[in-house]
Amino acid sequence: MGEVVGAALLAHVPTIMLPEAVRKDLNGGEEISLVPGLKQLRKDVFETLDYDTVVVLDSHWATTVEFVITSAAERSGLFTSEELPRGMTQIPYAIKGDPELAKSLSKYDEKNGTWVTPISDPHLPIFYATVNLWHYLGRGLDDKAWISMSVCQTGTAEDFIRAGRALGEAIRDSDRKVLLVASGALSHTFWPLRELRKHEASDPKHIFSPEAYEYDKKVMKWLEAGDHAAVLEDFPNFKKFKPEAGFFHYLAMAGAVGEENWKSKGEMYGEYENSIGTGQVHYWFPAGDGGFPKPKDVTLSRD
Repeated sequence: MGEVVGAALLAHVPTIMLPEAVRKDLNGGEEISLVPGLKQLRKDVFETLDYDTVVVLDSHWATTVEFVITSAAERSGLFTSEELPRGMTQIPYAIKGDPELAKSLSKYDEKNGTWVTPISDPHLPIFYATVNLWHYLGRGLDDKAWISMSVCQTGTAEDFIRAGRALGEAIRDSDRKVLLVASGALSHTFWPLRELRKHEASDPKHIFSPEAYEYDKKVMKWLEAGDHAAVLEDFPNFKKFKPEAGFFHYLAMAGAVGEENWKSKGEMYGEYENSIGTGQVHYWFPAGDGGFPKPKDVTLSRD
């Protein structure tokens, strides 16, 4: 029987891929805490924990009529971002896949009232919500597989949770030890172009609005207390502050590990930071002695 052995909500912002001197120049001479946070998380978790596969819930990969999960044996090449090629250009990646786990998702989607399609095409695009985190956490750990799941842009919060349930069931019925990585932000509104260069520093005073800042802090308090039930119940209110990708990355992760029954307390790596108006943070959620709860065992119509 497989299991989720750890979970994380992680920031993937382009800033982390800039040279250190450029990062400091944008941040008043100081390093942004997200970078040392990832380096410490690698030492504490990704280099020490016993796991086979990392599943990235990728908030930048938008599909339309279904969720898609990568099922190629390997993804490799050079990544240049279409969004910010000045900061992310020709980044080499060679990522081992897990075709067996990925392909098994197609057995669990209908039961959970959703659509999840494994795709093995080696020309399938890759996105920096995966590449940036693999660069810090997976590069050089060649025995560890990394696969990515898309956000279906026509989906609702309920759809995201259902996709997570399917993923959790597939993991449970496998022989894999899996780390879940929810790659994305909290509140996610950018400053307009002619204003944003005044708001590139990491200080949270640059978050787009005081209201978004305060709501991020409320959600973080719940995450640190392990009160995932409160995060899920309150999501219609948090949604007003536009969490990235409809908060797909977190909601799918919660669906995979028991939703309101999930009690793992978030351990912050680095600090809560601004990125041109958006709220960014790294949280690690350890499994604990009892492990994570199982995904809800439900049978749902796709109608």
